[in-house]
Amino acid sequence: MNDIRRTVLWVIFGFSMVLLWDQWQVYNGQKPTFFPSASQTVKAPAAASESAPAAVPSAVPAGGAAAVSAVPGVGAAAGTPPADAARKERLVVNTDVLNLSFDTEGGSLVRSVFTKYADLTDRSNGFVLLDESRERVYVAQSGLIGPSGSALPTHKTLMTAVAGPRSLKDGQNELEIKFESPDVGGVKLVKTYTVKRGAYDIAVRHDIINTGTVAVTPQLYLQLVRDGNKPAGESSFYSTFTGPAIYTDAKKYQKVEFADIEKNKVDAEKQASNGYVAMVQHYFASAWILADGFKRDLFLRKVDNNLYAVGMIAPLEALAPGASKSVETRLFVGPQEEKVLEALAPGLELVKDYGWLTILAKPLYWLLDKLHGFIHNWGWSIVALVLLLKIAFYWLNAKAYASMAKMKAVNPKIMEMRERLKDKPQEMQMAMMKIYKEEKVNPMGGCFPIMVQIPVFIALYWVLLSSVEMRNAPWVLWIHDLSAPDPFFILPVVMALTTLLQTALNPAPPDPMQAKLMWFMPLIFSVMFFFFPAGLVLYWITNNILSIAQQWMINTRMGVPPQFNLPKFK
Repeated sequence: MNDIRRTVLWVIFGFSMVLLWDQWQVYNGQKPTFFPSASQTVKAPAAASESAPAAVPSAVPAGGAAAVSAVPGVGAAAGTPPADAARKERLVVNTDVLNLSFDTEGGSLVRSVFTKYADLTDRSNGFVLLDESRERVYVAQSGLIGPSGSALPTHKTLMTAVAGPRSLKDGQNELEIKFESPDVGGVKLVKTYTVKRGAYDIAVRHDIINTGTVAVTPQLYLQLVRDGNKPAGESSFYSTFTGPAIYTDAKKYQKVEFADIEKNKVDAEKQASNGYVAMVQHYFASAWILADGFKRDLFLRKVDNNLYAVGMIAPLEALAPGASKSVETRLFVGPQEEKVLEALAPGLELVKDYGWLTILAKPLYWLLDKLHGFIHNWGWSIVALVLLLKIAFYWLNAKAYASMAKMKAVNPKIMEMRERLKDKPQEMQMAMMKIYKEEKVNPMGGCFPIMVQIPVFIALYWVLLSSVEMRNAPWVLWIHDLSAPDPFFILPVVMALTTLLQTALNPAPPDPMQAKLMWFMPLIFSVMFFFFPAGLVLYWITNNILSIAQQWMINTRMGVPPQFNLPKFK
């Protein structure tokens, strides 16, 4: 294989990685990084007073239960008591980590503020996930569906908030917030939210009481409703998934693009007796969790005013007059802290989405977390993790750099031979193969060891990009947030210099044009990192520096003095 073919293969390999990266982004429900296509534009939602989300499948639930048409929507009267029975108001509840706002219309959770996670646009305020305003609609709702569409208490029913404390006091570990509906269709619904100190999961008990004179067979629905807009401030240089997800034991984690719901192209589990439904975005998520054993119908669909819903409907046993039924559910609204999610429900940690490299990413995060337990600084933990990976891959890298060193050693012979036989391509090919054979050089020997490591370092990329622990985490001096770009672009400049230095240390292709082309990819890649989170840039710099040090050491040991092969731009 001659040098031109080798160089062409390197170029093809580089561009193939770019194309694979883009297709990987698309595969994981994300926007392409390098070749973005026209994205769907979703209009901003109307004001909360003008729109109220509502959605339940129009199909009949499994098991032959009475037909379900829809939960009452905007302005619907079903299940709404007379105006003097209750009044619509907001109830604010505070814990040590959450500020929550509940609406007495349905007893729904309509706003959540995380006091320990600052808003990136205004760091004096906590991060807002759930919200019902002119800028954002993202709420958690629940209610009842009656047989044959009969009226029962829904998320549109005005409820009464039971008096009680609204803030956790010193020494108090939990707080109850209770909402009671009026009698609607012979049924009364009581919702009790229990929040705990330091927790982002909320226990939600639904007490269904038959106050009528005939038996009823209600169905409980739980849903998350969100507009289809991306989170504010999301980078245009890398993309993360935003949208609904469903988890069941049968099909595991299934995420769905808003665009697929819009086009009615949803291919997800529709019935289960376990799992959860969730809304996911970068760093944060919400999820309704129902205990295993409850049969449920799962749904994803678009509702009015560019809103999308994911939820579940659980048929309940018939309630005789005067009887009651309690259903324990759990609502998670919080950051994607992997260990916390694992403890809450099977598969819930998958909302922290590593894509198809999860099998590699999870142990990498585990190791990063263990290192942080000793170092207590996420930046230095990243450096330590990359160092450990380089040690683990030392012999693979040694083989690659040794192959490159041999290529450098024979390069003068190759250049002389090419000049001498430039008009005799066949003889040039044979002479080149002879030199490679005599010198025991494999032109592709440097490629395979590096390719083996690529999935590991891409998995580490996603660990650092997805981990909420990097958010607002300082490193040193001017780096106060590893999830944000370097404010002074110092790290990206260092990254660009180390990338170019690493390229200069590699054997130069004999063809001057090919040599120039080999510089364009790392240069473009480096410029792109000016807009990446500082934690990702730090990881790449560490990898570059360690690679350069190893390459320099191996070249020196093999008697091939390191030299810089700079392109001649003439």
